Amino acid sequence: MTAILEKDSLTHGLQGMVYAAAGTTAVAALAGEAENHAPLGPINAISHILFGDEAATHNEFSAKHTLSGVLLNTAAIGSWAVVGELLFGGKHRPTTIPSALAAGAAVSAIAYVTDYHLVPDRLTPGFEKRLSNKSLLAIYGTLAVGLGMGLLGRR
Repeated sequence: MTAILEKDSLTHGLQGMVYAAAGTTAVAALAGEAENHAPLGPINAISHILFGDEAATHNEFSAKHTLSGVLLNTAAIGSWAVVGELLFGGKHRPTTIPSALAAGAAVSAIAYVTDYHLVPDRLTPGFEKRLSNKSLLAIYGTLAVGLGMGLLGRR
């Protein structure tokens, strides 16, 4: 638990969160455009956590759905960055790109299982309400890369 409190771990965790949040948001928007001509649809769908399933029907920008969707996604990814730091931070920090990507993939797999098999429907990310499984794979792959790059230590 002390690894997360160290300055180096905090820096890596924040980097991973920023990379993964920006990346997953961008991939979700691109997938929303490709699949439904609605790039904000998947982002808005995240806000179903706060506003119920009707949130997934909104395609346009709104502070209520879009901003809360971005904030919820960033907070969730921040929690996965903390998990990554607890599992792979400190003396266990990956020092090569392949090992960092493997660590990121492990955390992303835990996130997927948690998001879609352990939590109640109301707490799922919401992407599944608007996107195909192929797009979900791209989002979780992007999560793996972002978190992995945040975990990467100095050589």
